[in-house]
Amino acid sequence: MNAVHPETLKVPLSALPGAVTAWRGLIDVERLGAVCDAAAKEGARLAALWGTEDLEETAGLRLHIALADEDALIWLQVRLAHEATYPDLSGIFPNAARMQRAAFDLLGIRSTADDQRKWLRHGAWPADSFPLRDDFSDPNAFVPQPDSYPFVRVEGEGVHEIAVGPVHAGTIEPGHFRFSVVGEQVLRLEQRLGYKHKGIGRLFRGMTFTDGARLAGRISGDSTVAYAWAYAMAVEGLAGITPPARALWLRALMLERERIANHLGDLGALGNDGGFAFGLSQFMRLKETVLRLNARLLGHRMLMDLIVPGGVARDLDRGALEQILEQGAAIEHELHALRNIYEEHAGLQDRFLSCGMLTSATARKLGVSGLVARGSGLARDVRSSPGFAPYDVLDVQVATRPRGDVAARVLVRFDEVHESLRLITGIADRIAPGEVQVPCNMPAEPGTGIGWVEGWRGDIVLAVETSREGRIRNCHAHDPSWQNWPALEHAVIGNIVPDFPLINKSFNLSYSGQDL
Repeated sequence: MNAVHPETLKVPLSALPGAVTAWRGLIDVERLGAVCDAAAKEGARLAALWGTEDLEETAGLRLHIALADEDALIWLQVRLAHEATYPDLSGIFPNAARMQRAAFDLLGIRSTADDQRKWLRHGAWPADSFPLRDDFSDPNAFVPQPDSYPFVRVEGEGVHEIAVGPVHAGTIEPGHFRFSVVGEQVLRLEQRLGYKHKGIGRLFRGMTFTDGARLAGRISGDSTVAYAWAYAMAVEGLAGITPPARALWLRALMLERERIANHLGDLGALGNDGGFAFGLSQFMRLKETVLRLNARLLGHRMLMDLIVPGGVARDLDRGALEQILEQGAAIEHELHALRNIYEEHAGLQDRFLSCGMLTSATARKLGVSGLVARGSGLARDVRSSPGFAPYDVLDVQVATRPRGDVAARVLVRFDEVHESLRLITGIADRIAPGEVQVPCNMPAEPGTGIGWVEGWRGDIVLAVETSREGRIRNCHAHDPSWQNWPALEHAVIGNIVPDFPLINKSFNLSYSGQDL
């Protein structure tokens, strides 16, 4: 990316150790808009935006922006005074809008955007209190505030609103959806999230590397491997260590099993939402076999607490790898049969085809990532990035489908399960004996590190800063759902209200991950 290459950016940059190429640079706020605009024109997308209090004791704040392209992650930092503003980036990266609003709610870093509505606060804390500042008082001392939110109104003859949530009929997490419709056709959808805000950024404060790893793996329970790896990558880069080769192979194996389990569950749920309960029963049966083998071989169905700074907490012998390969072959066989059923089922295809369209142009403009991007023809996958060990020797085949509808996102899931099974076979063939963990100690001096990992939903960014006391000072975790929730608002336009559950499931975004 020429626009933010070290020779062009003209600011001190240094490569950060880790599994992906990452650059870090401190720039002036006056140059932020120009740098981001140039980067976007070169094909970069916004991977994350967040804020921290300045660690260098300048009595100010620091805005952080991670930009991603095909080859690298660029971590820009901008120093700001407490009352200063920075240029609105949503005109360059539309998905910056909600991140900017969240950065203000948490830290008081304000952009010049027109939309200054609260995002995470709801009625939980006053507008002049910022949870990520050191002077934030006990949240239990706040009296809940009246919570009104100015949704955008669509007016016209025959237009009415349907409010769904935030509490839903099932066990899914809370989120509010405001539909503006004529008859059953959707003219506009506006979301309001933030109901699951857990204060993750504050909880990391003062933790050791070990404690932080346990928290990272619980940010979003269906992506525990991806978050734990991103966290480990960040602290390993900060500490200047490289995990053993066998540990990296085992991490990749766990990441692919996490992907397989979630895609199998989604394929079943999508069949069920399309009126085909047989698909739900069959795919959930397959998912359960994956989770049970996880528990038997690795001690946890969801693979929690297995990826740790410095490596992995548990090894697999050859017999265990053979069991995984045997299970993979059985899943592959059944997957072919189920795929044929899905593709030949007229009722399902009637529901899937042309439903929830997200064109490649819209997906690119909105900066979507993960399977949603790949379902709209964008080959975005961090696993294929140069230098991302051990994927750099596995020749990852990125699954893309150009149609951008529910059918395309279903096919991407099928393709990715097949690919994950192939990758696991390659891992089992290449993994060599060796250590699985090395010490990863907190350095004596303050430092920063960043991790970037392709979870099953999309790419996860996690940045860590340590203090002079040898503890975590700041940790920001970014879920791909931040990028993809706004795209769902576009995908539902022109469809009928009863199609929304199907379109929503085809995205399957995280409330918990996006709420921090």
